[in-house]
Amino acid sequence: MTPSTPNPDKPVTDVIVIGAGIMSATLCVLLKALDPTLTIAGYERLDAVAAESSDAWNNAGTGHSAFCELNYTPERPDGSIDISKADKIAEQFEVSKQFWASLALEGVLPDPESFIRTIPHMSFVWGAANVEYLRKRHAALLHSPLFHGMEFSEDPEQIAQWIPLVMEGRDRATPVAATRMPIGTDVNFGALTRALSNHVKSLPGVDFNLNHEVEDFRHKPDGIWRVKVRNLATGESRKVRARFVFIGAGGGSLPLLEKSGIPEANGFGGFPVSGQWLKCRNPAVIARHEAKVYGKPAVGSPPMSMPHLDSRQINGQKELLFGPYAGFSTKFLKRGSYTDLFRSIELGNIRPLLYAGARNLGLTKYLIGQVLQSPEERTAALREYYPGANPADWQLEVAGQRVQVIKKDKKQGGVLEFGTEMVTSADGSIAALLGASPGASTAVAIMLDLVQKCFPERAKSPEWQARFKQLVPSFGQPLANDPALTAAVRERSREALKLDA
Repeated sequence: MTPSTPNPDKPVTDVIVIGAGIMSATLCVLLKALDPTLTIAGYERLDAVAAESSDAWNNAGTGHSAFCELNYTPERPDGSIDISKADKIAEQFEVSKQFWASLALEGVLPDPESFIRTIPHMSFVWGAANVEYLRKRHAALLHSPLFHGMEFSEDPEQIAQWIPLVMEGRDRATPVAATRMPIGTDVNFGALTRALSNHVKSLPGVDFNLNHEVEDFRHKPDGIWRVKVRNLATGESRKVRARFVFIGAGGGSLPLLEKSGIPEANGFGGFPVSGQWLKCRNPAVIARHEAKVYGKPAVGSPPMSMPHLDSRQINGQKELLFGPYAGFSTKFLKRGSYTDLFRSIELGNIRPLLYAGARNLGLTKYLIGQVLQSPEERTAALREYYPGANPADWQLEVAGQRVQVIKKDKKQGGVLEFGTEMVTSADGSIAALLGASPGASTAVAIMLDLVQKCFPERAKSPEWQARFKQLVPSFGQPLANDPALTAAVRERSREALKLDA
């Protein structure tokens, strides 16, 4: 972010954040921890914090750490397992835990049990080829200290002790295998976001506004952004000024990024994917499952559609979900407009959209099939993981909306990305986060990268470097090659966050 000399007669805030999800909340807490004198204004179009992708019912993954998500460990053509993405995501999640642990120790998050708890993360597969894949995956992951302690079993009796619902009624002639990571966690990102937001709003120099929608941007020669904001309760519009703008509006980020007019936004498009859950209504069934069990995703399915039988703690109550089942909607947000997709199409992104669409016909076919699924077909998918499932115990719930990133590619014209993409202006005065998975679990690592990129001089200062190390003890040090450091930061996080040993 380039310093500027604004007109002293008009107030200028240091930072504007758009959206009230986990990303914006994390950035606000981080910046105020680095410099308590910074002024921050926030704008959220809904009447509540964490009401879209960060909400517990809308979030497909609660504590992505690559322990059980099989799409992060693809099999190479030679049969070996690539663990590079799993290592990266596991390390990013450890960074998040270190940050939350620091906030707990500093009294910012005095009740960590309200948003995080220990629960085993498991992968489960069946069939000889899948069992062999899981065996190789387990062996490969054990080379990384981030996966120390992962258990593997092909014994149906052992697996039945871990996850009885998954094994009851299953044909014992079919080969099965499972991995189990006892130190996995369940994170309620809705509860965490609300806790972070409540802390930020209590600090001096912070002005956070619900029911306010950002309509437009203008970047003036003095380096200041003029942001047009409308109060949805009164209909009144006004312009606010800021040195730095962060667009963290989930599926709503792409349209706002396009309005910014920065050259770096050119060529980006979005492909919306919706989701649904089967939610268990039988307390006796819910009580018998205590794990996050992930399977192999269907060919052509997006990452947010990895099948999982998932035990969660939501608003103080234990829940059991299966899914998510993918779907298609032209909305970019769950509470968005059906015109979102069409209004996002511009001259600069038509070519990438067309090329990406042509190269992902399998995904389109998959989504159509998911939309047309009958209740019986959804139950059949559930019974692959819980053979004894009674349809009367389950009800269908609408989950969140995600927008997968489409961007320009010199060789292919346009590519569909299933990760997250940070787009920043050349001067670092505005940034937007696009994409979905793994999202919330890696929020701290993403925001640390943003701060270093958009506030480069201050980030290099001894004061900020020291504070980075206080908040994230492993800052600047890779964990994947350092067993001692990994063990030390995990123990610190475990104690501060009151997690099980």
